[in-house]
Amino acid sequence: MSAIGGFSSDRQFNNADGFAMAFDDAWKADVRRNGERDVKSRLEIVMEALKEHPFMESSPEMARQVADFRLRLLDL
Repeated sequence: MSAIGGFSSDRQFNNADGFAMAFDDAWKADVRRNGERDVKSRLEIVMEALKEHPFMESSPEMARQVADFRLRLLDL
């Protein structure tokens, strides 16, 4: 399976929890690669990196809500 946001996994789950885990990994990878940049720009880059995640493909609006929730939860 392909790498998503610097995170390789043999399994991707088409649910919010699976997307949240992939989002967290992709977010951390983006911070390591690109340092500090504004949250809005980083969010768009990370969401683009996750565009082939099964949950993003089947429920893009819900995936965006999960991403926004993760950002609030992590206070980013």
